[in-house]
Amino acid sequence: MRPDNAAPIVAAARHRHELTRARAVQALRELDRAGAPVTFAAVAAKAGVSCSWLYAQPDIRDQIARLREATSRSPAAPVPAAQRTTDASLLRRLEAAHAERRRLQEETPGSARKSHEPVGESPAPSANNAR
Repeated sequence: MRPDNAAPIVAAARHRHELTRARAVQALRELDRAGAPVTFAAVAAKAGVSCSWLYAQPDIRDQIARLREATSRSPAAPVPAAQRTTDASLLRRLEAAHAERRRLQEETPGSARKSHEPVGESPAPSANNAR
């Protein structure tokens, strides 16, 4: 009877699979970080794997689909991951704009009233000014 040599073969296949997954995830991250279009073909080419292999990996497939959708929604060139605006930074910018507006209103007496008047129109003449 021959010895069972399947265990080392299975271990090698698992190791090769994990290395391939790591290459695919790394390629996905690099494309996203660079702001390049994230497509199955681009990830496959960069990682040296086939598109069909990527489609067979549910987590990688979902990540590619999510990033592809996020970059295809904007008509402009995709923004690299490091430069994308977060909700927290947008909130800070909005708070800063509100604080600046309040400061300017406090510096200019009557600016709150004036800011609500239509541009280019004078306020209605009062009875005292009409002659």
